[in-house]
Amino acid sequence: MISTETIADKKYDLKSLSKPQLTQLCGELGLKKFRSDQIFQWLYQKGATSFEEMTNLSKDLRERLSSVAFIRSLQLHQKQTSRDGTTKYLYTLFDGNRVEAVLIPEFFPDGVADRLTVCVSSQVGCVFGCSFCATGKMGFFRNLTPGEIVDQITTINKDAFERFGKKITNIVYMGRGEPLHNFQSVMHSTDILTDPLGMDLSPKRITVSTVGLTKQIMQIADENRQFNLAISLHAASDEKRDKIMPINDSLDLNALKESLQHYHQKTDKPVTFEYLLFDGFNDTAEDARNLAAITRWLPSKVNIIMYNNVMGVELQRAREERLDAFLRHLSKERVRATVRRSRGDDIDAGCGQLAIRENQPRGKTIAKN
Repeated sequence: MISTETIADKKYDLKSLSKPQLTQLCGELGLKKFRSDQIFQWLYQKGATSFEEMTNLSKDLRERLSSVAFIRSLQLHQKQTSRDGTTKYLYTLFDGNRVEAVLIPEFFPDGVADRLTVCVSSQVGCVFGCSFCATGKMGFFRNLTPGEIVDQITTINKDAFERFGKKITNIVYMGRGEPLHNFQSVMHSTDILTDPLGMDLSPKRITVSTVGLTKQIMQIADENRQFNLAISLHAASDEKRDKIMPINDSLDLNALKESLQHYHQKTDKPVTFEYLLFDGFNDTAEDARNLAAITRWLPSKVNIIMYNNVMGVELQRAREERLDAFLRHLSKERVRATVRRSRGDDIDAGCGQLAIRENQPRGKTIAKN
């Protein structure tokens, strides 16, 4: 809670606050609610980076706000565009840490932009240490604030409009970090993105991915969150999942099943199972049968992802003939599956490739080695 005792002693990073917290702060300053709405709109719809830009607030009010609060913004450090049009953005945070986000455009046959998806990061690094993931090899450093998450999207949205003449259409929380390990900030960021005074984006256009944090999945269900949920599965048995995803030691497939069935019971929503296909590891007929059994836990679909090879990782992208055979097995099991082809792998912007390599030390991890 924000108290009047602390206002005099501390300046608040406005973009670290949820909308209710911003409203509370303004109330404790004696401001009417419409003022907090104005400030919120300036921050997230108009992209203000200073109080001076908030021209419908009086000078005295802007000065008062600047005495108790400040506005932090991301700084673009580097931008790389792949041969397929995918663009990776490297941002510097206020403390010198860096994060990446990716814009993935899809085009109509005539070359006009159709779907514009932003893959957004939620943490600096990741604690869960999946063996195939470059981010996981970094370890975990810190969570991002709601504003640091949303800023990635708003800056890319501006760039997308300048390049393609249209705004972004979809957001996926599949960049650096485990979104549900940073639960409150991620939930606050989705609230900002869907707010009419924010980006006014439909929750149906947002997908949050998780390695399977069961407590948080059930909390999403109990809060009746309307965004889409995706599960980073990548292996369809505990034996194989244990080998590549350390989280499975404590939260195995039975625990995941229980949480997902609770999720569906509460929300009546399906889920997507994300399945990176590794050559000779998880691409057999038995794997397909096990995956089919998992899809029957609740209404769902499978997104087969063609792995982007990562330096130092033994697992490799499945060959086309093994992909074709795997899809045939899934078809026999009547599994609804699509294939997501590699995008941006020439600039290390693909799935599992996001990491900073500039002599950064390793953070906290649950990986065994």
